Amino acid sequence: MVPLSKVSMVFAAGTALFSDGYANGVIGNVNTILKILYPDAVKHNNYSKTLTSVAFAGTVVGMLIFGWVSDKIGRKFGMMAATGIVALFSGLSAASSGAHHSANGMLAMLCACRFLLGIGVGAEYPCGSVAASEQSEEEGISKNARHRWFALATNTMIDLGFVISSFVPLVLFWIFGNDHLRAVWRLSLGLGVVPALAVLVWRLNMQNPTHYKKNSMRDTRIPYWLVIKRYWVSLTAISLTWFIYDFITYPFGIYSSTVVDTITGGNTSLTVVFGWATVINLFYMPGTIGGAFIVDYLGPKYTMITGLLLQAIVGFIMSGLYVQLKKHIAAFAVIYGIFLSFGELGPGNCLGLLAAKSGPTAVRGQFYGAAAAIGKIGAFAGTWAFPAIIDDFGGADSNRGNTGPFWIGSGLAILSALITFFFIRPLTHDGLVEEDRAFREYLESHGYDTSRMGFVEEGEEWSEESLHEKDVEQKDVEIKEPVAA
Repeated sequence: MVPLSKVSMVFAAGTALFSDGYANGVIGNVNTILKILYPDAVKHNNYSKTLTSVAFAGTVVGMLIFGWVSDKIGRKFGMMAATGIVALFSGLSAASSGAHHSANGMLAMLCACRFLLGIGVGAEYPCGSVAASEQSEEEGISKNARHRWFALATNTMIDLGFVISSFVPLVLFWIFGNDHLRAVWRLSLGLGVVPALAVLVWRLNMQNPTHYKKNSMRDTRIPYWLVIKRYWVSLTAISLTWFIYDFITYPFGIYSSTVVDTITGGNTSLTVVFGWATVINLFYMPGTIGGAFIVDYLGPKYTMITGLLLQAIVGFIMSGLYVQLKKHIAAFAVIYGIFLSFGELGPGNCLGLLAAKSGPTAVRGQFYGAAAAIGKIGAFAGTWAFPAIIDDFGGADSNRGNTGPFWIGSGLAILSALITFFFIRPLTHDGLVEEDRAFREYLESHGYDTSRMGFVEEGEEWSEESLHEKDVEQKDVEIKEPVAA
């Protein structure tokens, strides 16, 4: 039986990624409303794409900055700062207003708030996800469930955020109706404050994970050149596969509109649009939940390869049978949903695991932050590239234009599976302990003094076992580097 308090700490660390899914998902529905309310301002300054782009930019900045913060200041400090930023700028986004109530000024403030909100969302990856990975390997949690709890606390929360981000505007529209759309979009953004504050309270009594306290380089110099020499291959491979995954996943949301338009005959009712957006986002959930229970048995590497290959096969089927499937839109919607589910079963669940557990504790935040940032750059690139790809293949009104991205996405999924197979190593359930031990030995073999690694927080004491380990490590260093008489 897993102690509830141990699992609770995994979720306390990772659940704030719900804000990532909610923030990225809700802006699509808000954009739909803004185009109705302020058509000239949105079209003239291209605010629709800008709102999405600035959030991606802020997320990348947050990932990179807070990767360093997570390692050098602390996991808990980074997590508390991240949730505070998300709560603050979710509220300010909802309150956006321009001088003299101008639409352009309001949209400009909304863009600025979205950028700063993105920094908070990005900070959750190297702080919250990394802490969740370390909490998942605490004593008391079954070895055969460690990857599962991490996946459920992180990627499943992101996907749930996407589902709720469509359902909330739908409920608000039911309440306020077509005559009060300003209340709908402002409350849709403002309600992002609620989960952020809830997680902030949840985290108040958290401590930095034991792995971090024992193996961090908070109080000593990080030997970056030695780190790069040892980990550049795995970091490059994980970053590249994350780039490909986000490049495929984010822009493939454009096919949800194809499904909805065909089913509804082009109905523009917001009830229909928001309702079907919720249904489409629900397709993510079976993949991420089912994958969480598979990953402990196949391991993150082979679960990811399995998901990628299955996604590629479904993508090729959709490309080859697009004409026939479009005549039976229910079949198209189901197969499209399976395509999305396999993406979550594989790279959706496993990329975070691989990024969080392939590097050592001392630089885990920066390792994870760099890989995740490159992934978000892939999402940004995909959202701009896929419309151009569709145009080059013949446009959205042609079968060739609609099938082209599926051929490309499926091919990239196979490429990602190959990179994973050849360049990413498998992870064990004790991966953090094993990697930290190997990293210390590697540093010592290159003359680095590891005796200053780790720390004790105020009011705490090392356990006898921990003190013994540090004492042994200190003696090893003294033997290898004797002080001259």
